[in-house]
Amino acid sequence: MITKESALKKGLPKDTKSLCPECKKIIPATIYEADGKVMMDKVCPEHGKVTDIYWSDVELYLKAEEYAYDTTGVSNAQIQNATSCPDNCGLCNLHTSHTVLANLDLTNRCNMNCPICFANANQAGYVYEPSYDEVVKMLETLRAEKPVPCTAVQFSGGEPTIYPRFFDVIKKAKELKFAQIQVATNGIKLAADPEFAIKCAEAGLNTIYLQFDGLDDEIYMRSRGRKMLDVKIKAIENIRNVPSKRPSVVLVPTLVRGMNDHQIGDIIRFALKNNDVVRGVNFQPVAFAGRMEQEEREKGRYTIPDLVKDIEEQTGFAHKKDWYPVPSVVPISAYASAFLGKDKVTFSAHPHCGLATYWFVKDENTVVPITDFIEVKGLFEDLFELAKKTEDASFKKLSLLKAQKILKKHMIEDKIPDGMNTMQFIKMMTNVFNNETKEGLAKFSWNMMLVSAMHFQDNYNYDIERVKRCVIHYVVPDGRIIPFCAYNDGPEYRAEIEKKFSVPLDEWRAKQGNEYT
Repeated sequence: MITKESALKKGLPKDTKSLCPECKKIIPATIYEADGKVMMDKVCPEHGKVTDIYWSDVELYLKAEEYAYDTTGVSNAQIQNATSCPDNCGLCNLHTSHTVLANLDLTNRCNMNCPICFANANQAGYVYEPSYDEVVKMLETLRAEKPVPCTAVQFSGGEPTIYPRFFDVIKKAKELKFAQIQVATNGIKLAADPEFAIKCAEAGLNTIYLQFDGLDDEIYMRSRGRKMLDVKIKAIENIRNVPSKRPSVVLVPTLVRGMNDHQIGDIIRFALKNNDVVRGVNFQPVAFAGRMEQEEREKGRYTIPDLVKDIEEQTGFAHKKDWYPVPSVVPISAYASAFLGKDKVTFSAHPHCGLATYWFVKDENTVVPITDFIEVKGLFEDLFELAKKTEDASFKKLSLLKAQKILKKHMIEDKIPDGMNTMQFIKMMTNVFNNETKEGLAKFSWNMMLVSAMHFQDNYNYDIERVKRCVIHYVVPDGRIIPFCAYNDGPEYRAEIEKKFSVPLDEWRAKQGNEYT
């Protein structure tokens, strides 16, 4: 079994390693509790002490790390003799997870110029745009990852929809048997042309991660430099009108304290109202770029527990008890892997990278968190024990009955929402265990809404233990696979890769013209 107990240190205080925001050298750091918050202190011999908020709620922090798991990592890692992290990414032998979701930047060109974008292409002075053959090679690299081939790819950028062979790379990803093909987009192309959404579906696109910062144009003027609300609504309408194989939508708000955190509840209600198309909301608190003084960071820092509190206050749909870290679902993957005799994708992220809550949705006003009728902790503990026993069992099919009994044992039957019964839920979960395609999970997700948060690191709150356990990676033209937070912060491999595989902007314009779209 590739899943194992995590080597992560638990409890507070604890020591870890971080980076100096100034010189980017690896330095020791301490994570500790202060006034109910989780803080990080680190001292660079050259540039002095840095203090930052790691998580704003110590209770949630300690709960999250109860669900930490590691995996055996990548057996065919490109870097085999690494001794430190994150200065030699590739992936390397120190990494404790495989790629759950791969980002593949198709271009650094964009049809916008957003003030809060970490990949502000228009000011870079060069164009990074891999050829179709280079993209195919990167996709093949992901599918060759062992012991678990990557099954989910997100085309990103820049604005990936302006890539000249956008539909061709989607088709190629489908041909290579990626089970989940996504695009991260501002929605402009989808809004401008109803046929664009149809072509996306025909090519095999599964999910559209739609940048969605709020429900008034004042927010978009601040975050994106232009009015965008009509674009978002039109894009969703055009996706809704796709006649067959319609992609689902995940709204992706970048949260900035004082800019749009007051609209979190409105964004969620919008998602629920449009849940025939919108299947989730993935909030992303902004990461700090550039040099900032401690007082400014304290004022602006918005962490995942802040979101949990705001969702409770602005909607009443979920409470602190309803949120669980990404790796809490590892026992499901572990059991499915043991039962099927094949290693499956395992969400062994660091427990403080993200939280999520899963809701049963009757209508936009009636929401029941799945944690209201499932006793989560006991369920996952029992499933993980069953996974370990199933790994060596001679008759693995017999364990399926045990899995069903475990599910029934941990269901609170008098709290099951109207429209769902015990056996229906158990059947849906059994499909997840028993089905090598995504059909079981699709059935499980019907009339469900995933609300999640992923807080990517910056140079002030950088924890190298998180980088080692990252499950969201970038694949790049030279064959390396690089953790998200290392690619965009810390060593910032993004700048290295883009310069290595780019052409000067003037040269590109001379060949292609000035049009960015």
